[in-house]
Amino acid sequence: MGGPSVGPVRRTFRCAECGWQTPKWVGRCGECRAWGVVEESGPPGRTQVSAAARPMTEIDGAATVATSCGVGELDRVLGGGVVPGAALLLAGEPGVGKSTLLLAVAARWAESGRRTLYVTAEESAAQVRLRAQRTGAVRPELYLAAETDLSALLAHVDQVCPSLLVVDSVQAVGVPGVEGTPGGVTQVRAVATTLTQLAKQRQLPVLMVGHVTKDGGIAGPRALEHLVDVVLQFEGDHGSRLRFVRAVKNRYGPVDEVGCFDLSAAGIVEVTDPTGLFVSRHSEPVAGTCVSVAMEGRRPLLAEVQALVAPTAAPVPRRTTHGLDPGRTALVLAVLQRRVRLGLAAADVYVATVGGARVTEPAADLAVAIATASAGADAAVPTDLVALGEVGLAGEVRRVTALRPRLAEAARLGFRTALVPADGAADGANSARVDGLRVVPVTDVGAALRVLGLAPGAASVRVRPNHGQPRTAHLRAVPKTVVPEQVATP
Repeated sequence: MGGPSVGPVRRTFRCAECGWQTPKWVGRCGECRAWGVVEESGPPGRTQVSAAARPMTEIDGAATVATSCGVGELDRVLGGGVVPGAALLLAGEPGVGKSTLLLAVAARWAESGRRTLYVTAEESAAQVRLRAQRTGAVRPELYLAAETDLSALLAHVDQVCPSLLVVDSVQAVGVPGVEGTPGGVTQVRAVATTLTQLAKQRQLPVLMVGHVTKDGGIAGPRALEHLVDVVLQFEGDHGSRLRFVRAVKNRYGPVDEVGCFDLSAAGIVEVTDPTGLFVSRHSEPVAGTCVSVAMEGRRPLLAEVQALVAPTAAPVPRRTTHGLDPGRTALVLAVLQRRVRLGLAAADVYVATVGGARVTEPAADLAVAIATASAGADAAVPTDLVALGEVGLAGEVRRVTALRPRLAEAARLGFRTALVPADGAADGANSARVDGLRVVPVTDVGAALRVLGLAPGAASVRVRPNHGQPRTAHLRAVPKTVVPEQVATP
């Protein structure tokens, strides 16, 4: 009797980028439209296991305890520090300060006597030494190597035996024998795979610098972000010294934390309390300003919104924003004109934030509305007031997330009054003052402007010339206020 019949072997080709499969080879992926990424994938075979499977209770978790890298703001983003064997990718635009930040991390790591290897593939060792001297990052346990070959990089690791490896950058390192040039899809995937395996085998933390495209995405294959354990985004405006580090992916900690840094010619410095950078202090009341509290990760930051309303003879008035979402700002202006009858059809409106802050969350909608109405009426809002709330198309003020931490931060910095959404408050609360902060619930934009004496009523607000100092709006009596402890956090 013959053995079981064996059918023909079916060949399968798979895209290395998106996983799209096809029965025959093609030069271009039919799903993601990438060229040269379709490879043959044979049936999985059986091989010798590297280690026997064990119950989870018998696995020692102490080996994955995070170790502080010496930079507190980066430790906050990582969830306590660097985990042994973790592969981290720091991505950002050119000139934002990626190399400066990782050089500072390497110096802090080596400062405690731990051997560190910094491999640069874009600069010479002398150039890195010059930057380290300027920023005060010269340490005897910090080793430098300038290599563009992955094999030579691994040889340096075998020779130095570091406890931390920094590679700047993953797109500039090449692999001999692999198709493509350094920075290409195949090369970047090979380099990242090798470095990730190196980190796991040696329990060696590996920090890699990644380039970004003109669209802001990480250059190279999409699989690069899946290979590493942590993906950090380094952001900042080139016109400002403030920099933010955000966790896009983190297998060992939260992804809603943000670290703040100050980048200067002398290096990069942590900013533990950046709130004051986004709020300007005026000696005299100024119309067209209102303060809100934005959430950067889990950290509440005060942000000042400024508005300017100027008459125009142009058939199409200008709407200019800086630091705010243009779409949300246009929505708020439309609500002011349609629901509150604020005369903005014949006026240019300019809305911006202070200090280069970028506020895109809806919680700043109410502050934008108050600042615009204040500029149109030429009446200054009280300097100890903050406004929180999302504005809907019907003019209602909706609740915001993390209301209690926002109010606590405003009270800590000396603010005395807060306008909050009414549906975020507990029913039946009595008027009270807690820690000097008075919380006033408002149901819609019109109610908020009436509280401040800025509501135009049936008549439209006219843009008047500024003769002398603007008048100051005063808080009017409201039926009730809410104790901060009674404000419900969604």
